[in-house]
Amino acid sequence: MTNPAFRIGHGYDLHRFGSKRPLILGGVDIPHDRGLEAHSDGDCVTHALADSIFGALGLPDIGSWFPDHDPKIKGIDSLQILAKAVQECHSAGYQVNNVDVTIVAELPKIGPYATSMKKALAKTLKIEPSCIGIKATTNEGIGAIGQGEGIAVFAICSLTTIAS
Repeated sequence: MTNPAFRIGHGYDLHRFGSKRPLILGGVDIPHDRGLEAHSDGDCVTHALADSIFGALGLPDIGSWFPDHDPKIKGIDSLQILAKAVQECHSAGYQVNNVDVTIVAELPKIGPYATSMKKALAKTLKIEPSCIGIKATTNEGIGAIGQGEGIAVFAICSLTTIAS
């Protein structure tokens, strides 16, 4: 059986704000008074993207690859997590075609950092920045995200077969 010509995956991640640590989103250090709590660097953009790639390939989720109880990966740069997803993608005969991300946060404002995120992600995803959509919205004050307690991210990816 041959691989389908394309695949689509969806990912989601959420982290609450915590201590005075850097806020990393899409591989970019964003000025803010708090960072996100996580076993890794807390970059929920790269986590959602990695999960979308794993899902498109029919593979287990990010927690299976990078368990939050493994001391060897404590504080890992989440771009390494995304790079693993891309490696699995290539091993399966696919390449990332494009990705789209929606960041849900009351603060900080994401717009000024979207171009830098696209550049950082493009390098790891091995695609052009123009193949990456980054959008931001708020939760209009509703729920934990709306109260500024954390950040949620939705991501979708499309994969295409690698031309031989």
